[in-house]
Amino acid sequence: LFMKKIAVFADVQNIYYTVKQSHHCHFNYSELWSQVSKEGEIVVALAYAIDRGDQQQKSFQEILRNIGFTVRLKPYIQRVDGSSKGDWDVGITIDLIDTICDPEVMVDTVVLLSGDGDFDLLLKRATRDHKIKTIVYGVPNLSAKSLIDAASEFRPIDGNLLLKKPNRS
Repeated sequence: LFMKKIAVFADVQNIYYTVKQSHHCHFNYSELWSQVSKEGEIVVALAYAIDRGDQQQKSFQEILRNIGFTVRLKPYIQRVDGSSKGDWDVGITIDLIDTICDPEVMVDTVVLLSGDGDFDLLLKRATRDHKIKTIVYGVPNLSAKSLIDAASEFRPIDGNLLLKKPNRS
């Protein structure tokens, strides 16, 4: 039996803010892992986060590691003008290309957790040149149409993928 090989790339900041803005809760990474695992073997799983050094974030990063992700951290940079820098677009792009071009890994499917339209060209290239199935998980109203269109499949973040606090009524 041929088992699909899957690579998962999680844009943690993008997912955190879009899920929080749209659903007022957190994303359920354990449920994602469970859903994706049913479709094949997860051979690469990278979660990209910003390191602010606080304890809550360290605990969250440990949860991701326990699920099976390799957590990549980048320092949070506060600029003099008050703005901040902390995105992983280039890092995710390079890692995704390295993964799909690696003859030892041989992935069939790439799962991207992000609504960021900057990744549309990347997904088009993966599908066109490498015949890789690309699945995007994102919040529908906060995901770029260009990204949704570029993916082989778009899966909305809803239902069990949301960590809702139980209602105490």
